[in-house]
Amino acid sequence: MPVVNRIADYAEEMKSWRRYLHQIPELALDLPKTAAFVANTLRDIGVDELHEGIATSGIVAIINGQGAGPTIGLRADMDALPIPEDSGVAYASQHAGNMHACGHDGHTTMLLGAAKYLAETRNFKGRVALIFQPAEETIGGAEIMVQAGMMEQFDIAQVYALHNAPGVPVGHFVTTPGPMMAAVDEFHIHIKGKGGHGAMPHETRDPVIAACGIAQAIQTIVSRNHYALQDLVVSVTQIHTGSADNIVPDTAYINGTVRTFEQGVQAMVIRRMTEIVAGQATSYGVEAELEYDIGYPATVNDAECADFAAQVAREIAGESAVEDRGGREMGAEDFSFMLQVRPGAYVFLGQGDSAGLHHPKYDFNDDIAPMGASFFARLVERAQPLG
Repeated sequence: MPVVNRIADYAEEMKSWRRYLHQIPELALDLPKTAAFVANTLRDIGVDELHEGIATSGIVAIINGQGAGPTIGLRADMDALPIPEDSGVAYASQHAGNMHACGHDGHTTMLLGAAKYLAETRNFKGRVALIFQPAEETIGGAEIMVQAGMMEQFDIAQVYALHNAPGVPVGHFVTTPGPMMAAVDEFHIHIKGKGGHGAMPHETRDPVIAACGIAQAIQTIVSRNHYALQDLVVSVTQIHTGSADNIVPDTAYINGTVRTFEQGVQAMVIRRMTEIVAGQATSYGVEAELEYDIGYPATVNDAECADFAAQVAREIAGESAVEDRGGREMGAEDFSFMLQVRPGAYVFLGQGDSAGLHHPKYDFNDDIAPMGASFFARLVERAQPLG
């Protein structure tokens, strides 16, 4: 699969960057080692501006092209996950309990590779803003960077991001116009009953039975309250209660996730879940409190930007290796906050057969790093050509 020749020359250097980053996984906004490495590498590359400390550890680097023109943003996420690593690789995590289980070490490396090429060649007009973002996995670092005024400060006109995709053939690109990934919310239900001896349940108000009833009733939101052709997932993922076989507990806790694309569907879920929790609590004689937390919005690609990204991908991978109508999925991504304020596109890059994302055996495929860096670089050159 063709890559930019000059970027191909960086392959071993990029591999060393990525494997170093893989050994120092850090979480959320607290990325001191990762951010320091990225900043020092950007200084060595020779970027024109380096802005650190955005959203605590985020970085924006500016590379000037030749002549006046707009600013295009390229984003990579830097944070890791609180998962003990079981990959068996020689460069495994040195931070116990944390690992790069989603490939953000690879995303950062691909953007650094593109940065090195763009700083060296400057074969474009205007500017490129290289966005290295913390906290994608947790509290929405993209939203924090947007709220800090990043788009306005650097006059970013459009923005793009790239994510590796296990199970997709190596070097294949996938994107789609419009909605691509779902909005993600979470819910917490706290149930308070009256505990007692398991042999005398008539003297209790059993929160365990109430929790089972609520969990089952919630499933009717998908099966009976929404139009079947509108994507919706409601999943109960945790129920915690009890301490012994002969004790009816006082409390129970239910937790889960909701995935939607349309705000009307989201509003319906909130309304019905509120009604169900209140109604079930009354029917079982317990108290129940619903906490519904709205999270990342849906990731919605600008149609023209998605088509443009697919055209650029074809230059790198060839016509047969680009799927430009890849459909949408129920996973979520905080790049959605950037796409809410600027046109752009989110693109997947296949990394072949590997453990899945967020799996303790996952490892980023270093062979795709030059492909991703080439995509980023060509994106800038094609969006802002010299003439």
